Amino acid sequence: MLELIIVVTVIGILATIALPNLLQTPRRANEAVLKTNLRTLREVIDQHNGDKGYFPPSLDVLVEEGYLRDVPFDPLYGDFEWGVEYEDVAEEFEPAETDLPEGGEPGIIDVFSLSEHESLDGVPYSEW
Repeated sequence: MLELIIVVTVIGILATIALPNLLQTPRRANEAVLKTNLRTLREVIDQHNGDKGYFPPSLDVLVEEGYLRDVPFDPLYGDFEWGVEYEDVAEEFEPAETDLPEGGEPGIIDVFSLSEHESLDGVPYSEW
């Protein structure tokens, strides 16, 4: 009987140590997906700029032109929407015709998550 109590106590101690790590596993998985999706979007934006000579005006353009199958899902915001940062085009600077798309609007140079939460290391997801 004493041996059984000792075994149950050891299992309880081990479970207490392992449980906090197991609770964070889904969040770590979502963070890994977010990092991958951000890397993919940034690479595709750069590829578009390299191919066309200007940044895409929206993420939907990347899908329409075949750079992406679909706009990736943001697992931490829970939607297909992303925050976007547009290039800053100074009014006194007139770019060459090849530097802007047909509409002449500035293009997306970066994307970020719209989630207001912080990652496990304390950095807001919107700053990744």
